[in-house]
Amino acid sequence: MPQVEISVGGRSFEVACQPGEEPFLHSAAQMLDTEASALSEQIGRMPEARMLLMAGLLLADKTLGLEERLREAEAKVAQLEARIAAGPPRIEVPVEVPVEVRIEVPVIPAEVRRMFTEIADEAEGLAHAVTQLLPEPPTPAA
Repeated sequence: MPQVEISVGGRSFEVACQPGEEPFLHSAAQMLDTEASALSEQIGRMPEARMLLMAGLLLADKTLGLEERLREAEAKVAQLEARIAAGPPRIEVPVEVPVEVRIEVPVIPAEVRRMFTEIADEAEGLAHAVTQLLPEPPTPAA
C-alpha cells in the first residue's frame, strides 16, 4: 500500500492509500490544508486535533451547501426534462369570428324603375326594327 506524505495546516502527515488513489488523496489534502490555513490565520496556533476537526467541519458545511444546490439543480433538470417529454407547448392563437356580412341595396325609387322599363321596351323595339331591315339570309341548295 503506497504511503503519501501530505501537509495540512503547516504540519506533515504520512497517510496510506490504495494504489492509484494518490492524486485524489493529494487533492483532498489540499482542500483540507486550505481550510486549516485559513483557521490558523484567523485563530492562531491550536492543537492539531482541533485544527483538523474545525477544517473538516468547514469542508462538511461547504459540501452540504453544494449538495443542496445539486439537489435543486437535479430537480430543475427533472422538471425541464418532463416539459420536453410532454412536447411543445400549445400556442393559443385567437381567431376573430367574422361578423355577419350584410349587403344593403338601396331601394330604387318607383320612378327610376319605370324609366328603366321604358328604356328596355324601347331597346327591344329598336332591335326588332333593325332585324326587319336586314336582308333575308340565303337558303342552302338541296
